[in-house]
Amino acid sequence: MVLDQFKRPLKDLRISVTDKCNFRCPYCMPIEVYGDDYEFSPKAHVLTFEEITRLAGLFVRLGADKIRLTGGEPLLRKDLPGLVAQLAALPGLKDLTLTTNGWFLAEHAKALKEAGLQRITVSLDSMDDQQFGKLNGRGYGVQRVLEGLEAALAEGLKPLKVNAVIKRGENEDAILPLARRFKDTDVVVRYIEYMDVGNRNGWRMEDVVSAQEIVSMINEEMPLEPVDPGYRGEVAKRYRYRSGKGEIGVISSITQPFCGDCTRARLSTDGELLTCLFGHKGTPLRDPMRGGASDDELLGLIENTWNRRTDRYSEERPWRTSPGNRKIEMYQIGG
Repeated sequence: MVLDQFKRPLKDLRISVTDKCNFRCPYCMPIEVYGDDYEFSPKAHVLTFEEITRLAGLFVRLGADKIRLTGGEPLLRKDLPGLVAQLAALPGLKDLTLTTNGWFLAEHAKALKEAGLQRITVSLDSMDDQQFGKLNGRGYGVQRVLEGLEAALAEGLKPLKVNAVIKRGENEDAILPLARRFKDTDVVVRYIEYMDVGNRNGWRMEDVVSAQEIVSMINEEMPLEPVDPGYRGEVAKRYRYRSGKGEIGVISSITQPFCGDCTRARLSTDGELLTCLFGHKGTPLRDPMRGGASDDELLGLIENTWNRRTDRYSEERPWRTSPGNRKIEMYQIGG
């Protein structure tokens, strides 16, 4: 086990397998910036499956026992079940999961499960077709995503989670419909406070609907009670329904930061190690690896980077948010 400057262990690795996405969600990849002619990372810059598996194995040796595949949209990466199979075979890995927008999930759920994927998280910001179409930037409706959810449940990819980013003036009216739709099911809805990830989403504090507001709103109609965290570093505060089945979660990075228990490292599409979602510069691993670095040398790079880690952006936000503080874009390192 390796520890950072605040004694936080390295336990979770998030791997962005592609920076491409078929959605254009305004809080991540606004269409006015990322048009259809936008040039994403050239293929030669993107880590191969073998390179991802080699690096992931090194992270697992240093204590990471959970891997989440992200993007962009990871299901745009050709033959992704092949990578899942390679990662699932890593000794010491306990949890292998994936975050997707769900658009291609129905056609891939079976292959992903057979390859060794254990769980799925689907991003879904509204149950209303018109609102969802605006939020995904493409005019796409909800039904295809719901079919992906059903396919994942049928394959036993549980617990299945739905992530909804809530922005004031955009979709706070989606909070209750989402709760109603998935109450008494095997789907956990997790509401995420609108965050200042990246540099292009025009984030303002007044656009944040707080976790407390969200819980209060649901509790008025469907009474809730808190649930203890399942493990150290769990980002969502959990609540179960007092009557019936199911639970929700709220991720309060803005109003109740949880930096003190953050155990997540991120590997970008082009092979940079970042130690914070709000980071601006990473440690290159691809180039040393392609230059012939040994496993021991790469382990040293990873360990030294984590040992020096002092990130607590969400706790420092009032002092660090400024036009000059450039951050890596979310689609390059996942959520």
